[in-house]
Amino acid sequence: MKTDSFICIVCAEAFNPDDDEEDSEPRVVHPKTDDQRCRLQEACKDILLFKALDQEQFSEVLDAMFEVLVQPQDHVIDQGDDGDNFYVIERGVYDIVVQKDGVGCCVGQYNNKGSFGELALMYNTPRAATIIAKEEGALWGLDRATFRRLVVKNNAKKRRMYECFIESVPLLKSLEISERMKIVDVLGVKSFQDGERIIMQGDKADCFYVVESGEVKIMMKSKTKADRQDNAEVEIARCSRGQYFGELALVTNKPRAASAYAIGDIKCLVIDIQAFERLLGPCKEIMKRNIAHYEEQLVALFGSSVDLRD
Repeated sequence: MKTDSFICIVCAEAFNPDDDEEDSEPRVVHPKTDDQRCRLQEACKDILLFKALDQEQFSEVLDAMFEVLVQPQDHVIDQGDDGDNFYVIERGVYDIVVQKDGVGCCVGQYNNKGSFGELALMYNTPRAATIIAKEEGALWGLDRATFRRLVVKNNAKKRRMYECFIESVPLLKSLEISERMKIVDVLGVKSFQDGERIIMQGDKADCFYVVESGEVKIMMKSKTKADRQDNAEVEIARCSRGQYFGELALVTNKPRAASAYAIGDIKCLVIDIQAFERLLGPCKEIMKRNIAHYEEQLVALFGSSVDLRD
C-alpha cells in the first residue's frame, strides 16, 4: 500500500513551527456529550502524532475536535485541495485514491482505525490523495490552526531531538533528508522495562520499531513443533541502538513471526502501519532482502524455514 508521499508534491511555503503568529488564535472548543468524549478518547489513544503532547495539550486537542459522520462514497478530502483539517478515524473503511494520468487508482485503505491529512498541514502542500468512505462511518476532525499550534510545534521539538539519530539508522540511508524528516514527524516513542514483551509471535502487526537505547531479544517458537511440550522459545537475534525489528510482518502481511523482549530498560521509536506504508516504501526492498537471512537462521535452528513461508 502506498499513499501520498510517493507522488510529486507541489512546493509551497512551509509552516514555521517556531513562529508564534498562531499562538494568538482563540482556543477552539466543540462541546461534546460524555459518550462522544469517551468515543473520541478511545479513537485517539493510539494516534502517534498525539504522543508528544502533555496532558493539558492533549485535552485541548480533544476539546477542539469535532465529529464528522460520513456516508458511502463521501469524499472526506480531495487530491489537490488545500489542507483544512486533520482526521482521526473512529469507525469505517476509507479508500486512498490517487489520480495518475487522469485515472483514479486506489493505492491503499484505512480500516476502522488510523488517521490522515497531516502532511498537507505540516508542509503547507495540497492534498496528495483523495479519501473516500466505503461505508457509513465516523471521523473526528481537528482544524488546521489548532493542529499547527499544538501538534506541529511539539513535533518540531521532537524533530530537533531525533533528526540526528534518524540520520544514523542504516536502513534509512537510502531515503532523502526530507523523507527522513517526515518519518520523525510521525514516529512515537515507547519505553519498556527489563523482560517486558514488546511484540508477541502470532499477533497481528500494527507497527514497526527502531531501538533508540538498550537491547532487544528476538525469540521464536517453531510452528512445526507447535503441539510438542519441548517447543520452547529460541533466541534468534538481538537488536541494539539503530537496529529495527517488527518489519517482517508488515512486509509479508502475515502475523508476527517472532516475539521481542526488552533486555534491561529500553526505549524504542515506533512507526505505525499507516506511516510505514506511506513513508517507508523505498526501504521495503532492503527489508525483503533480509528475509533470506532470516530463513537461513531458521533452517539452522529448526531444520526448516516454514515458519516464514506459512
